[in-house]
Amino acid sequence: MGKYLLKRLLAMAITLFLIVSILFFVIRLIPGAVAGEGALPEIRIALEKRYYLDRPLWDQYAIFLGNFLRFDFGESIALYPRSQVLDVISGKIPLTLQLNLFSLALTLPVGMLLGVIAGLKKNTLTDNVISLLVVFFISVPSFVFASLLQYYFSFKLQLFPILLNLEADWSITKFHSMILPILALSFGGIATITRYLRSELFEALNSEYMLLSRAKGLSQLQSTLRHAIRNSFIPLCNVVVPMFTNLLGGSMVVENIFGIPGMGSLIAQSIGASDYYLTIATLFFYSLIGLATILLMDLSYGLVDPRVRMGGGKVRE
Repeated sequence: MGKYLLKRLLAMAITLFLIVSILFFVIRLIPGAVAGEGALPEIRIALEKRYYLDRPLWDQYAIFLGNFLRFDFGESIALYPRSQVLDVISGKIPLTLQLNLFSLALTLPVGMLLGVIAGLKKNTLTDNVISLLVVFFISVPSFVFASLLQYYFSFKLQLFPILLNLEADWSITKFHSMILPILALSFGGIATITRYLRSELFEALNSEYMLLSRAKGLSQLQSTLRHAIRNSFIPLCNVVVPMFTNLLGGSMVVENIFGIPGMGSLIAQSIGASDYYLTIATLFFYSLIGLATILLMDLSYGLVDPRVRMGGGKVRE
């Protein structure tokens, strides 16, 4: 297990290095002036000299890579002049994580509950209604839900604020303003878990070990709770663990719709302002979360299912 983990961490480090390198060169292809349109030549020359933009591209890459290996992402050029990129990101991450963790906390129990109900009531009216909602919620992107929720519940009915409450301290009012973006991010995940768990549970209910458990004297309810539902949860690792990354991706647009000053809005603003180092750092954050999620998903197999052994170990019969 330890050897397997070291190999995966090494592969993860190499992947991150390649991602950062590609980002450095690709972002420079984005049209736009660092000093902004209409800036004085003196200001433009001073900015280029301060951030080594007057040097050849390969020299800039060598300087950036040396700083990056020391965990120095440089300074924000346009959005937050002379502010360290890590300081800017550290101020944005908590709000984005709060939004996504609240969404995940809603997605998991509701999706599992609906999946179990649909699996136990397969081919009934209840199952058909749930399946219809699942298809609808999977087909519609999160930003469409965000726009509809904002229009009807905030603008028309005025039940929720249109934009996020920007109070510094956590409060009920602030959470109330986050309900709509939380719902917008949760609908797709709920539908995905429901569909996946429904199919897994239906397959488990018709398996041979269910017949064996009934033959041993267990009731239908006991067999379902002890074996069918429990075994149906194991394959959910393929869906639940990567779901956090998908939520982060969806929050990029949702944050802009609801005026949430998190990582999603920061990416859009940094790209539009040609803030090179800030853009690289924000995209690096999302890449790091994605790779860490994949690693966690692989490791979770051995924890959830004891039959799985990592690192080439032998499986005991």
